[in-house]
Parts: sequence; C-alpha cells; structure tokens
Amino acid sequence: MSINRTAPVVDVPRGLAGVVVTDTEIGDVRGLEGFYHYRQYSAVELARTRGFEDVWHLLVHGALPDAERRAAFTAETAALRRLPEEVGAALPALAEASRTCGPLAGMRTALSLFGAAKEFRPVYDVDAGRRRADTVAACAAVPTLLTALYRLGQGLDPVEPRDDLSYAANYLYMLTGEEPDPRRARAVEQYLISTIDHGFNASTFTARVIASTGADVAACLVGAVGALSGPLHGGAPSRALDTLDTIGTPDRIDSWIRERVLAGDRIMGFGHAVYRTEDPRSRMLREIALGFGGPRVAFAVEVERHVEAILAELKPGRELHTNVEFYAGVVMELCGLPREMFTPTFAAARVVGWSANILEQAADPKIIRPVARYVGPQPPVAVPTQP
Repeated sequence: MSINRTAPVVDVPRGLAGVVVTDTEIGDVRGLEGFYHYRQYSAVELARTRGFEDVWHLLVHGALPDAERRAAFTAETAALRRLPEEVGAALPALAEASRTCGPLAGMRTALSLFGAAKEFRPVYDVDAGRRRADTVAACAAVPTLLTALYRLGQGLDPVEPRDDLSYAANYLYMLTGEEPDPRRARAVEQYLISTIDHGFNASTFTARVIASTGADVAACLVGAVGALSGPLHGGAPSRALDTLDTIGTPDRIDSWIRERVLAGDRIMGFGHAVYRTEDPRSRMLREIALGFGGPRVAFAVEVERHVEAILAELKPGRELHTNVEFYAGVVMELCGLPREMFTPTFAAARVVGWSANILEQAADPKIIRPVARYVGPQPPVAVPTQP
C-alpha cells in the first residue's frame, strides 16, 4: 500500500464520516440532538413561520429580509423565472431523451445550457456580486426547467411561470396548470424550506468541490444534481411510498418488515447518516400529513409505529427512526405531486442550499484535493511485450 506523501497524510473514516473539512456560516446538523439550523435560526421554526423567499434571502444574503427587502427580493426572483429562448427551444428534445429517466436527468443538460445562455463565467473570474446574481438566476429557473421537462414528457405543453405567485405556489401551478389550493401550496412550501440545506451531504459537498476548482455556477449545480439523483441520497421519497404500497394492509406490516430486517435489507424512509434521534423534518412533515388526515396518513403512521418497534427489537441499541423521506412522500402525494417529481421537487429546494455553499466556497482560493491510498499491485512491474 502506498500514499502520495507530498503533504501530511491523515487517515479518515470511510465516507469521510465525522471529518471536518472546512468552516461554514450557512448552517449545521446536530445529529445527537435532532436539531438543524440555517445560520442562527432553527430550520424547522423557519419552515413553520416564514415563506420560501425569506429563507432563500437568509441563505444567499445572510439575513432575513424586512418587509421592503422581502418585496424587492420576491420581485427580483419572480422576474427571473422565464427561460432564455434557446433553452426553452431545446427542452422538447431533452424531455424525449430523458423520458425513461425523468426530469432530473433532463435538468442536468438543461442547466448546462442555461448557464451557457446566461453567459455564466467561472466563479474564479468574477466578483461576489456576479456570483450571487448567477446563483439567483439559476435557482429561479430550476422550477421552470423541472416542470417543463415533466409536462413535455407527459405529452403536455409547458406552463409559463407567473410573477404573482410565491415560489412554491408557482411551482405547483407550472406543474399542474391550475392555481393550487393555498393549503397544499403552503404544505409544499414548508417541505421545500425544510430541505433547502442539511449540512455537508453528498450533493452539497459535490457542489463545493466543483466550486473549489473555480468552475461556473451551472457546472457546480449540475454536479450536485448528479449526486442528488442517487437512491441513497435524494431518491428515497418515492421508494418510501413504494414500501407502503407493497405492504398494502395493516395485517401485513409485521411479517413484511421482519422479513426485510432479518434479511439485512434497508427499509427506505428509516434511519439517517447523521441523526441518532428523530429527524426533526420528519416530525414536522408528520404533523402536516396528520393535518390533512385520511386513510393513507393513518396507514403511514401505523407502519412507522410497527417499523420502529421491530427495529428496536431486532437491532437493539440503535436509534432508527423515520427520516425526512418517509413523510415527505406522503405529504407530496397528498398535495398532488406525481412520484417521478418527488426527487426533482427536493432539487427545487436544495438548489438554494447548494448555491449558498457555492458562494461560500468560491470565496476560498484553496482547491479541494484529497489523496487516496493505493492498494493495487506494487509498481514498477515491467510492461509485457505486445503480442
């Protein structure tokens, strides 16, 4: 085994678990406490009491807006929802090409095209004001891209954004073509706020690694979207609902869960890489779901109760509770979102957190460049003669 020793080497756990790689002012996750925050505010309290634009302003500008700044920021971001003509013209082909993969796959290419059309330049070459403007433009465009790609994939025409609707309400409007019920729009908004940022997760760290190279904002976001698309990161909400569907009825819960746990299978929607107590996002979303009520919600609560009891019995000493994906799927289904749009909806929120991290990383001139331990055959070995 060998390691590049041009710099001091430190062994770290697999997956960088628990390794501090930088300082941040954006927020943190306290896994042992079951608490996370955006800057100095509880993220869950922000979701309960504020609108999406307020929290977006907090992440990008560092402070919650007063009434005047809120109005100005809301107007600024709403005006950026429409796509450049060349981007809109390319969407039908992208939707067709990504029909079997979904809107998130199409958005990777669409974001690259968007960045080129908006003449995004490397963050290394522009000042903080231009970097911020690029992130705001990209964040404003993401819901338009996602909903257009989805509708085109369904054989429907895209719906033009409206400036008079909030970020969440406009997202639902562009998705369905109908002005959403305020209660459902607010539920989706609370979900979006609760998932804007969550520490140095895989997609956020990916965005920061790319930003550390000085690449443009679109490149950073495309990499983050790629990381989010993985089922171990952003692809779980629909899979959690698939679990409910597979179980089907209350009498099958115990046998189905026991069989999976004893086989060593992962129960989607349960357990978290950081939390060792209940996920505060799950708690809030459960409350939202219970507010809607109905048999689907009652069944989800029953499954949660049984799963946690069985996990406590079969895996004693481990704290395994529902994570955000479990009730996120339930809430999004209640609000009329199709399952193939669950992870894209996650992206429509997390793009703001990625952007805040891109801006913070861009201010640091040091490239992120770790090393790996080589464990293959020891060199040098003579190259065999070509046959």
